[in-house]
This record gives sequence, C-alpha cells and structure tokens, in this order.
Amino acid sequence: MENLAIANIALLLGALFVLIGIASSLLASRFGAPLLLIFLVLGMLAGQDGFGGIVFDDFRATYLIGSTALAIILFDGGLRTRMASFRGVLAPAAMLATIGVLVTTVATGAAATLILGLSIVEGLLVGAIVSSTDAAAVFFLMRSKGMQLRRRVNNTIEIESATNDPVAVFLTIALVEVLVLQEADTGWAFAALLLQQGVIGAALGVLGGMSLVWALNRFALPHGLHPLLAVCAAVLIFALTSVLGGSGFLAAYLAGLMLGNRPVRAFPTILSFHDAATWLSQIIMFLVLGLLATPSTLVHYAFPAILISAFLILIGRPLAVWLCLTPFGFGKREKNFISWVGLRGAVSIFLAAIPTLTEVPNAEIYFNIAFFVVLISLLVQGWSVGWMATRLGQQSGESVADPKRLEIDLPGQLELEMVGYPITENSPVLARAVYPSWMRVVMIVRNGEVLTPEAAGQLQAGDYGYFLAPPGRVPRLDRLFASGDGGKPPALGMFSFAGDALVEDVARLYGLHVPADLKKLTIADAFDERFEDRVEVGDRIAIEPAFLMATAVQNDEVAAVTVEFDDPDEKPLTPSSRIMTKLKAWRSRRALNRAASHAVDRRKAAEPEGPATGSEQQKG
Repeated sequence: MENLAIANIALLLGALFVLIGIASSLLASRFGAPLLLIFLVLGMLAGQDGFGGIVFDDFRATYLIGSTALAIILFDGGLRTRMASFRGVLAPAAMLATIGVLVTTVATGAAATLILGLSIVEGLLVGAIVSSTDAAAVFFLMRSKGMQLRRRVNNTIEIESATNDPVAVFLTIALVEVLVLQEADTGWAFAALLLQQGVIGAALGVLGGMSLVWALNRFALPHGLHPLLAVCAAVLIFALTSVLGGSGFLAAYLAGLMLGNRPVRAFPTILSFHDAATWLSQIIMFLVLGLLATPSTLVHYAFPAILISAFLILIGRPLAVWLCLTPFGFGKREKNFISWVGLRGAVSIFLAAIPTLTEVPNAEIYFNIAFFVVLISLLVQGWSVGWMATRLGQQSGESVADPKRLEIDLPGQLELEMVGYPITENSPVLARAVYPSWMRVVMIVRNGEVLTPEAAGQLQAGDYGYFLAPPGRVPRLDRLFASGDGGKPPALGMFSFAGDALVEDVARLYGLHVPADLKKLTIADAFDERFEDRVEVGDRIAIEPAFLMATAVQNDEVAAVTVEFDDPDEKPLTPSSRIMTKLKAWRSRRALNRAASHAVDRRKAAEPEGPATGSEQQKG
C-alpha cells in the first residue's frame, strides 16, 4: 500500500506542476519571458533545494525522457517545415550544422580549458556539449512569439537547428570514449562514425517518413488513431535508427519533413495533436531537467559558467556563423542575428547526462556548466530575440499573432481541407481588394445565421468564415485572418505598378523604406525572394509604412502590384487630402511607367539583331 501511495503522490505532483507551468505561461507571455525558462525554474523549485524538496538524480530516466521528448519535438519541427524552404539555404545551413558545430566546439572548448583548468580533451567535451543550437528551443521560441523573420534568415536558422544535433551527439560520444578508453589515435574511426550516423539517419528518416505517409493513406483507421500512429512512428523511427547506429535526431526530423510535405489523410488532426504533444514534451522535459539540477551546487560553478556563456554567445557562436555564412553572401546584420539566435536548450543538458551515465571523471562539472549555459542562454538570448530581430531589421513585415484557426479534414480526398477563422475588426482580410485564387469561400456565419458567400457579400467584423484551401497553403491564410495590434484595418491605396519595376524606384517615389535584401531587385524578384511557396494574388511585402500587394501573377511571377498604405491616424482622410494623395500617386505612377518604358526600349536597342522569324521571312 505504501508503494501505491507513493505512486499516487508522484502523479499528483506531476499533474500539479504541469498545471502550474501552464498557468505560469500566461504570466510569462505577458512579460515576454521565454516559456522554457519558466518550466526549467519550476523544476528547480520542485527539486531538493526548492519548495518541493523532491530528490531526483536518475540520469538514466532523464536520458529516456529526453530522447522521447526530443524525437517528438524534432518530428513536429519537420512536420511544419516546407520543402521549398530549403531552396537557397541548404548549403549555408549544412555548413552551420557541421563546420559551425566543429568551430564552436573548438573555440568554446579552448576557453573552457583555460577557465576550468581542464585537460584539452575535457575542455573540448564541454565545448561539444554546448555546441549545438537547440531545435526544440528555436522552434518553440519562434512560434510562441509569432515572429515573422525574413525567409532566408528564418529557413537557415530552422534547418541548422534541426540538423546540427547529430554532429554534437557524435562529438560528445567520441570525446567521452577518448576519456574512458584513454585512446587519442581514433581520428579515422570518428570520421567513419560520423558518416555512418548521417547516412543511416538520413536513409531511415526518409524511408520511415514515406512509409508513414503510405500507411496513413492506405489504411482506413478509426477516427482519432491517425495522430497516435504518427507520434508512435516518430518515436519508433528515432529508436530504430539509434539502435542501428544512425542519428535518431536527424531521422525523426526527416520523417516529419516527409509527412508534412505530402498529401496525407487526416493531416489537420495530426497537426493539432502534435501541438499538444510538443507542448507536453517541452513541459515534462524541462521540468525533469530542472529537478535534476541542484541550485546549491550550481552556485559553485556560477562564475566560470558565466564566463563560458559570455564567450559562447559573444565569440564562439558568432565566429562559427561568420566563417560559415560569409561565403554565401549573408549580410552583416543577418549574420549577427543568426549568431544571437543560437539558443542552447534541452539538448545540451541531455548531452551533459552522457558523461554521468558513463562515469567519466569530473562528470559533475559537465552537467552543471551545461545547465548554467542553457539557463543564461534562455534568459539573455531567449528574452531579447524579438528586440534583436527588430533592431537588426530581420522582421519580414507586420507582426502576426497566432490566428484562431479551425481545421476540418475532408474524408475521401487529399487535395483540399476546410479551415475556419473568426473575423476581427483588425483582421487584414477586411482591407483586401482581392483574395488568393486558391482560396474558396464555403459559408459565412453572421449573427448566428449560416449564409452562403453570395448572400453574405463582403466579410464583416464578427463573422466566422469557412474556406477551402490546399493543405500546404493553409498557413499562408493566417496572415489574412490574424488579429492586429489594435486600431482600424489598413486603408488601401490602389496604386498599380508592373512586376518589372524596381522596388527602389517605387519606394523612392513615396519616400518608403526598402529592406536591404530587396535593393536592386524588381518587384517580381522581390516576391520570389520573400515567399517560400509559389506567389499568389493577395501576397504582400512590407516597405514601411506601406505594402506591395500582388494583384496579378503570370507563370509563377508577379506581373502587377498595388501599393497599399496603412493609415497612421485614427481619423479618415479629408476630401482635399485624399485628392492630393491620388494626384501625387497618379503623377508618380506615370513617371515610373515612363522610366520603365524607356528602360525596355534601351534594352531592345542594345540587343543584337537575331535571325528573322518565320512570319517575317514570309513577308519578305
């Protein structure tokens, strides 16, 4: 009976702390605090030095819990990544995930050797443990803050953080083996092991993901089992790959990538379930890691850990980023921001448990230093990442809050799904003159009455709209239905320009700000640069304080746009000011069109005369 009572108390405390964590997240969001830090601190408060007084030192259970949680989190990260995001950033992200981790390990390891007075191999082990950018922390932070980063920067960060864990795991295990076996002449063996981890992980991840897609579409499972099959398959792929000597982290991510980029039955249900599963994995993992830490012991490592953290944040990570991204033409601000978003998270603490499990000398040092580094990273970088994105100009446009999207799977087909959104007073969709061609209105609920699109007419604040859209494009609708920061929806100024006009020319005419990555680009090229997927009518690019909105698309390129202005005042324009604005726009548009026409004439005049066409020969 005593064992039953202990089990019940454990369940009670576990559920209680999860509920406290959820409640604390509301307060943390209000003050902009990184939520993962809240869960980590709650675990410490529940530990033996905190109010809970729970003594927990089971590193084996921690490794098991961490492995399962990371498999689910990485699978979810792949599930939400579009294949198109790899375009143009695969090479730099791969450099960061491999060479970048090595550079960070060596630089931080050298600093740890001097600061902690360790041997070279022991110092490199400290560097390896904290070398990887944590995918769980990055994915979670980006989504929880609703950040809209520029495409190249956002995709580089996400792909690097999701694929650099295998190298960090390999380096950690290899250095642990050196310390245990006291063998240093194993360079070729380590290189072969790294290749084995990557090849097996990639092969089983792709094969497992495609098999999961086939199973979900082939078998008619009872309602509710599709997401359960997906999450169990993620853990199975992770574990099987690890047992066979591959990288389970890489395999889980690639399996999610395969599933997220194929037409799959019940995909909205799977995605919704993984939202909850990822949240639960994050909470449990960080609570357990917090329980494992002992604040009274951490205090003794505070000073050296702060020095190592400062070196990693200000020197080690930036050095790796600048070395890896400079050859690919990344700008100074882009590299500085990517350096700052190199968050350390649960993976580092997870790796720090390996020396303890293998009984490596000084194992306590590795765990406590890693824990402190993660704590400082979440506190300093996690808290300031939004401010840094704005300061370095890496926000791609308007701040978008998570919309309250309802997704409904349509059995019997995989091409479309139904999504529903509440229409608020600040929803950008109310200011739209045109909508994406692939979005179809199904019905509108207004004042408790269900209306057809014809009967409802234009959308109104307070409506609930239901639309059909391809599953892969549904996230792009979020921008149309997201609630703004307050005030009225933006007023439209329908000033049209051709897709071959330069963004700088348009911006110069209106005194608008041109983001650095759009300079020297035509409007069509700018849309291609900013959007991962095919550009559609209704897509927008910010050129503050206005937007370029695509109104015509031909052959997957923007053929025409309008300049859409935000109204900075609460009061409407007076008739006289409206007339002056229209007149200025008309004159500016004529000047720009004349300039574009002259440029076309000059290009034609400069082109060498080619052979006559068939029709011209006949006329001759």
